[in-house]
Amino acid sequence: MSFLFNKYSHFNLANIVTFFNIACGVFAIYFLTHDNFFAAALFAWLAGAFDIFDGKIARKYNLSSQFGIQLDSYADFLSFVIVPAMFIYFAVIDTKEEFLNMAFVSAAFIYYIISGLRRLIQFNIDADEGEIEKYFTGIPTPLGAILLWVVYLIFLTGFINEYFVLSMMIVIGYLLNSKIKIKHL
Repeated sequence: MSFLFNKYSHFNLANIVTFFNIACGVFAIYFLTHDNFFAAALFAWLAGAFDIFDGKIARKYNLSSQFGIQLDSYADFLSFVIVPAMFIYFAVIDTKEEFLNMAFVSAAFIYYIISGLRRLIQFNIDADEGEIEKYFTGIPTPLGAILLWVVYLIFLTGFINEYFVLSMMIVIGYLLNSKIKIKHL
C-alpha cells in the first residue's frame, strides 16, 4: 500500500481521486446520452468534488508530480469542458436543430471546447510541481462549468432562449482565457 503515498506512483492517492473524477465524467456522459439529466448533473457535481479533493490530497501528502498535473487537466477537460458542452447540447439544443442556425450552434460549441482546452494546456505549461499560484488567470474550467450550469437553470425558467445560451457559451469560453484574476481557494 506504500504506492498510495509514493509521489512517483501513477496510482498514488491523489491520482486515484483524479481517476474518480474521470469516472464521474464518463458516467455523466452516459446519462446525458440516455436523457437522464438529473443523474448526469449529479455525476458532474461529484466530479467537481473529486477535483477539489485530489489537489488537497496531493499538497497534504506531497504527491504532486508532472503525471498528476497532466492527469488532472485531462480529467478537467472531460468533466468541466466536454460534459458541460454535452449537457447544453442534449438539454437545450437536441431536437431543435432544424429551427436553429447550426453554423452558430457549431461555432459556439467549438469555441467553448477549444477555449477550455487552451486554458488547460496553458495551465499545464505554467504549472510547477507542488506550487500553487495565489490567483488563477482567467476563470478555471470548473467555474466555467458552474457558470454554464447557471445559464442552463435560467434557460429552464423560459427567461432566455437557445441563442442566449449559445452566446453565453462564447462569453464563458472567452473568460476561460481572459486576464481576470480569480483567487485560488
